[in-house]
Amino acid sequence: MEPFKSTGYTTPQTRHVPSFKRRPWREVTHGTAIALITLAGLAWWTLPFHAATRESVVRPKEEFSWDQVTPSQSLAYHDCFDGFQCARLEVPMDYNRSDGQGRRFAIAVTRLPAKVPVTDPRYGGAILVNPGGPGGSGIAQVLHGGRSLQITVDAEADPTVKGPEKLSQDKYFDIIGFDPRGVNNTTPGFSCFPNLFSQRNWELQVATEGMLGSSEDAFWRTWDRAIALNTGCSASLTTPPKDGEEALGEHLNTPPVARDMLEIVERHGEWREKQGLAGQRQHDRVHGHDLGQSLVARTRWNRGHEKLLYWGRSYGTVLGSTFATLFPDRIHRAVLDAVVDADKYYLGDGPNPVEDADAIFDQFTQYCSAAGAENCPFYVQGGPAAIKETYLALEDTLYNRSLPVRSSTTRGPEIVTWSDLKIILRIAMYQPLQAFPLLAKFASELAKGNGSALADLKHGGRSPSCPSSRCLQAGPWSAECQVPEHNEAYSSTAILCADAEYLHSIGEEEFRSSWETLRGDSSMVGDYWAGLLMSCVGWDMKPKWKLTGPFAANTSHPLLFVSNTLDPVTPLRSARKMSRNFPGSVLLQQDSEGHSTLAAPSVCVHKLIRQYFQTGELPPPGTVCQADIKPFLGASPTIQERSAGEQRLYDALMEEAERMPIARLPL
Repeated sequence: MEPFKSTGYTTPQTRHVPSFKRRPWREVTHGTAIALITLAGLAWWTLPFHAATRESVVRPKEEFSWDQVTPSQSLAYHDCFDGFQCARLEVPMDYNRSDGQGRRFAIAVTRLPAKVPVTDPRYGGAILVNPGGPGGSGIAQVLHGGRSLQITVDAEADPTVKGPEKLSQDKYFDIIGFDPRGVNNTTPGFSCFPNLFSQRNWELQVATEGMLGSSEDAFWRTWDRAIALNTGCSASLTTPPKDGEEALGEHLNTPPVARDMLEIVERHGEWREKQGLAGQRQHDRVHGHDLGQSLVARTRWNRGHEKLLYWGRSYGTVLGSTFATLFPDRIHRAVLDAVVDADKYYLGDGPNPVEDADAIFDQFTQYCSAAGAENCPFYVQGGPAAIKETYLALEDTLYNRSLPVRSSTTRGPEIVTWSDLKIILRIAMYQPLQAFPLLAKFASELAKGNGSALADLKHGGRSPSCPSSRCLQAGPWSAECQVPEHNEAYSSTAILCADAEYLHSIGEEEFRSSWETLRGDSSMVGDYWAGLLMSCVGWDMKPKWKLTGPFAANTSHPLLFVSNTLDPVTPLRSARKMSRNFPGSVLLQQDSEGHSTLAAPSVCVHKLIRQYFQTGELPPPGTVCQADIKPFLGASPTIQERSAGEQRLYDALMEEAERMPIARLPL
């Protein structure tokens, strides 16, 4: 590629981040970087899906409001969102309160019904899901991806087909998502800002000032931002609304959420029994009295003994391993996908989780080199090493000076910064199949001095911030000024900081040491991860219910752990360790890059997950499945012809991967 040339874009002297050696400035062949919009410091172990739900909410034909559903201590489902059912389950804020009084949460629950009624012998139960976070919305996950999940876990045969295909051993499942405490549609919620206007102003300031590592004084700006935000937010969360009542922030951490899951499982059993009784009465009216009461027997609520079916990704594996530790005899099936080391998450013990991130970037250069200039716009001659050198040079140039972009007919002027590049790079590490090509495409444009497309992308990711008329009437800090779907980053922080108390007391020197270690482990995402470590500075809130380990148990049915060969934040090593902690469990490896099995479709992996949910059978230890498609290169030539069922599964996985929003993530 031709060296970057642009009048008025001169190169200043290289600046230095305190305590860290930066690469010397070098002449580059690409002018600047890539910008995608994302929540700064969204969460520790999260998926881009989690951050983008507000931009692509499933809308019903007739508007549905959670206010239409009265909270209940039983699961009372109401039709919602065109084919789904919604409920609000009341649970105690403090499960350990002996008097049975106190504040309560109303957990928002959404159910995608199984393809057969609960009275059908092929009904397999309800699978609870969690998308990651902490703070991910299970409601959004089910609305967007529930049907794809059903294709994986359900039997391949169409349950409506008559004849030999209608096998009694086939199973079909409900998919249930819920918003954990403090998240989205679950109430009571909270806000760290008096209204959306002030929140948007804060987030624009954060984006403008840049992330940790972006300049000499970025450390103090980031540190002081964390203190300014967290001291006020944690103080609000630890202040009870009335004397003697529970403070919301003391009950947002993961162990009580695991207990909420158990409550959902129990209440679903109660609901199932009611459906069975109603079905039995209808059957008896039509066919005469059934002496065996078969429908009642099939749907009976096993009071106090209902068991969990679960699929958790990323942070969802923390939630799953916490549940398994607390309630080991209540596991029926549990898939933990993109496995977090619970000791690292809760206690800070163990290696940094970013150890494989740079190897994923090396895969970017390998794929780009193999694809050639026709399929990878960032291609340069000289092989992977030359592509990597070109990228690193681009990073250095943008660190030295951002790229100005003039206004257009649709937006005002913008600048593309080093932080923008690091954000899109981080997203590419998570979702290589989609974001590697975007990284290559925009970098190629920027090499020509063209930042317009990225400026458009940046501008398009912003949303209006005016308070609603109800908020204006009620005044700042009122419930009317809370906008739940815009609070995900702050829910993430509240849950993380309640779980990981060791982050509260980290001092400046200790943090700088951790930062340096992280940058040594990963030059690609070390700064980003260090910024997340800083997100609890100034937080002063301790949970009532703590779990200090060991995070291990002998479960009533063995767990299935699933991990990619290369994952940017949940390395294969973590999955191996956690599997050892749960006797009988098996680790299924997907030979691909990215975060969770969503990063690359693998029919092999999902057929084995289906087998596990259908029969409980685990794959043989040491099983490794290939991904069916690679970034830039397309489908693997070694993939043999698929059956109709396998093709349907592959199409669902591709649709799920393509649905993962990349280009319109909010600020």
